[in-house]
Amino acid sequence: MALKGLIFDMDGLLLDTEKLYCKANLTIAPKYGITTYDESYYMKYVGTSDEELYEAYYQDFAEFGRENIEGFIKEAHEEVKALFLAGKAELKPGAIELLDYLKEQEIPCVVASSNLRSFITILLDKAGITSYFSGVISGEDVKRAKPDPEIVEKAASMLQLAPKDCLMLEDSFNGVIASSEAGVPVIMIPDLLQPTPEIKERTLEVFPSLYDVKNYLAE
Repeated sequence: MALKGLIFDMDGLLLDTEKLYCKANLTIAPKYGITTYDESYYMKYVGTSDEELYEAYYQDFAEFGRENIEGFIKEAHEEVKALFLAGKAELKPGAIELLDYLKEQEIPCVVASSNLRSFITILLDKAGITSYFSGVISGEDVKRAKPDPEIVEKAASMLQLAPKDCLMLEDSFNGVIASSEAGVPVIMIPDLLQPTPEIKERTLEVFPSLYDVKNYLAE
């Protein structure tokens, strides 16, 4: 493919953050009496925006009371932020090698993440990779989060490229769908969830790591 620009997801793709979110939520939820929060519930919302996630909390955990839900959200947010500031989110294998390759090839890169811009800034900074990206589109920059294609469309626009001339790297189902709907070819590098046949059909390739993406682009 004639690659002219690359769009990166962040959580679970560039950085091993999903396990940190999951562990924090599983630890804190019971403190507020929310006894039905488990790993399978967390998996349902991988790749969604905080706004949509919190809406789901208020609906799904209504029986535990709004005050408890608010307490859970606030404490979990602060716990995750502390982990990020402490540099606990590790880069995924092959991330630096891929970013260095793209820099050498003068292929511009942007981040398109449903996360909060403040968290994106902290994570990229702590990982020492901010300089590799010419811009960031966060969940706060769009009206509709993934799987809506808006965030991917804005990322392609930021690169000043047609969707077909970009490549998106994603780990989540929602991200793959968003890329596909935006007309941007997408490679999936699964994190917590392996692709279903339907998701796989939407991808250009599915690779186990970012090392494989670098090798694929270098061929």
